[in-house]
Amino acid sequence: MKTYEQLILANKAWVQEVTDLDPDFFARQARGQRPEILWIGCSDSRVSPEQLTQTLPGEMFIHRNIANLVHAHDLNFMSVLQYAVQVLKVPHIVLCGHYGCGGIRAVLEGGTRGQIAEWLKNADNVCNAHADEIARQPSDDAKLNRLVECNVRDQIVDLANTDIVRNAWAAGQPLQLHGWVYDLRDGFLKPLVEVQSADDVASLPAEPPSMLGTDGAPELSATEVARQKMPEGL
Repeated sequence: MKTYEQLILANKAWVQEVTDLDPDFFARQARGQRPEILWIGCSDSRVSPEQLTQTLPGEMFIHRNIANLVHAHDLNFMSVLQYAVQVLKVPHIVLCGHYGCGGIRAVLEGGTRGQIAEWLKNADNVCNAHADEIARQPSDDAKLNRLVECNVRDQIVDLANTDIVRNAWAAGQPLQLHGWVYDLRDGFLKPLVEVQSADDVASLPAEPPSMLGTDGAPELSATEVARQKMPEGL
């Protein structure tokens, strides 16, 4: 059986499971959406926001792109942002990067061409702005992961500086911006920065707090540390 055919079968099984547990689920879905969160994340296939947060359909409005970038000239991104803030009036926006991001790696290594190179110019600017901080890291992987953190910080600033967000704050609309990083090794989300006003943005430190260990690798959760200490075969 083809992989894409398995998707159809999996969908049928999901529908059956959902309706068995909650017969009115799809009727409620058809009445509309009222999510409280706009999720801006990376397109990486390993970072599925609904799965890693156990979020049901209708609970998050989602936009994903390579390297979770905020592009004020991208009509796709800006229309999602406008709809989420002005129509759905979400009180929270989560911008989530992830360690080991291929888009951020491409910025460090160079050599990209075409549309990807054009898209990543925003991340190139982040790399240039934090060049000294990145250079201080002890290894290539550490440089990559620190740039991931710096990118989340700078994208939050760019997001806060859009007219859509600034106008919402000026009107007194509750809106918090959360910058997180997802760790592929243990599955945990790590909060990095949070702002809920223009004053918060102005007071952000130039370099975000680091979630990296002394070796430059992301610090493992207690769960992952315990798992790695288990004897083989368990």
